[in-house]
Amino acid sequence: TRGMTVDTQEYHPEPRVAAIVASHEHPEFIVNVKETGKILMVNYEDLDNLKVTTIGATRYLHDGGWDVTKRYFLTAANQSNKIAVVDSKEGKLAALVDVGKIPHPGRGANFVHPKFGPVWATSHLGDQTIAMIGTDPKRHPKNAWKVVQSIDGQGGGSLFIKTHPKSKNLWVDTALNPIEQMSQSVAVFDIDNLDKGFEVLPIAEWADLGEGPKRVVQPEYNQAGDEVWFSVWNGKEQTSAVVVVDDRTRKLKKVIKDKRLITPTGK
Repeated sequence: TRGMTVDTQEYHPEPRVAAIVASHEHPEFIVNVKETGKILMVNYEDLDNLKVTTIGATRYLHDGGWDVTKRYFLTAANQSNKIAVVDSKEGKLAALVDVGKIPHPGRGANFVHPKFGPVWATSHLGDQTIAMIGTDPKRHPKNAWKVVQSIDGQGGGSLFIKTHPKSKNLWVDTALNPIEQMSQSVAVFDIDNLDKGFEVLPIAEWADLGEGPKRVVQPEYNQAGDEVWFSVWNGKEQTSAVVVVDDRTRKLKKVIKDKRLITPTGK
């Protein structure tokens, strides 16, 4: 991965790999090289004659996810406050989209916006906004690779945003917000009524863990799409938990506690 940075053309001796994603179009891995701002398309069809396509994007590349068609890979560039869009079928950069401060989408959230059609959404570490980017260049070309709507969540410090094809809820954590009330809860929006604001669910309070930071992080759906699971992230000497919420009613369904649950994050 060593090489020149995409913007200032300075040599970097040891840039980190921020993400490796398998293409759905070709026998390729998409590799985000963080400090250089380059994306590598590594074709493994012939290992003896390896082909690597280098895409100049922007810095600092982090993680990302697919649009609903699994053709376009949308990935955060934290330092540049942009989302890079890679066309994995054509093997080229489709767009660089300006978003809020320090985007941190996880895999992002795909849903059909009631006005703008298919979108992919990201929240941000550096501000309270949630940016929705149009992802359908065929049927909605005027909206493609643009922020079609930006709404306010609870605050900055968000790490993950999530929805499900069977759900009309959009869940946004604020795990790294300095205000406990925000870091210990989650905001949930109605996708059909995004302008009406969000409901706050006190996930950490439901977990009833006692002392500790109790940061609520990473909503994840079960396969059926009717439950959302949250990690309540405490120190390693403190009690943590996984909280299960009914997606339809937004009510507490189960609190899972176990001595083996030590600082749970990814699920």
